Amino acid sequence: MNFLLTHKREVALLTGEHLWLVGVSMLLAVALGVPLGILLTRQPRLKAFVFGTTNVIQTIPSLALFGLLLPLPWLGVRVDRLAITALALYALLPIVRNTYTGIAGISAPVREAATAMGLTSRQLLWHVELPLASPVIMAGIRVATVLTIGVATIAAAIGAGGLGEFIFRGIAMVDNGVILAGAIPAALMALAADLLLSGIEKLLARRQH
Repeated sequence: MNFLLTHKREVALLTGEHLWLVGVSMLLAVALGVPLGILLTRQPRLKAFVFGTTNVIQTIPSLALFGLLLPLPWLGVRVDRLAITALALYALLPIVRNTYTGIAGISAPVREAATAMGLTSRQLLWHVELPLASPVIMAGIRVATVLTIGVATIAAAIGAGGLGEFIFRGIAMVDNGVILAGAIPAALMALAADLLLSGIEKLLARRQH
């Protein structure tokens, strides 16, 4: 706590960097993951390939993934781009899986009733499927966000900033105070994100009743 109090400005700066990395990567992951999950409900034959690929990405250690992406021309030039891309890839699995599960889990009579009312495929998606699946989709986004906050600490290893800088610095100095200066704000950030998104998830679920 002593280190946190004496280095408040640096803690605030690195916390801001951490939030930026997580925020941008999650926006990218949601922008890719939700449409991909919707696509799988329309094209089930792609399910094995997409889930297989996203599962494999989850098993790759974060530092190894950073290393694999490093030679790519556009990504390797900027470490923040590299970190954001890697974090977005890690966040994809729960978002894609929950989007697919939420939409696929809607009962056939509900779909049939909507179709009988004259709704087109697009209208069915926007007015029936996505609203009903929204709590499940939000649960996937919540899991992905908490996961990304934790993995983002590794981004400091390639110079992308964030609270991981304190953790790696503390390990090098063998100083628990410096390690905790990175670990405590990251843990609090993860808890806050979990509580906030859990509240939104419950609100969406209540609106269906």
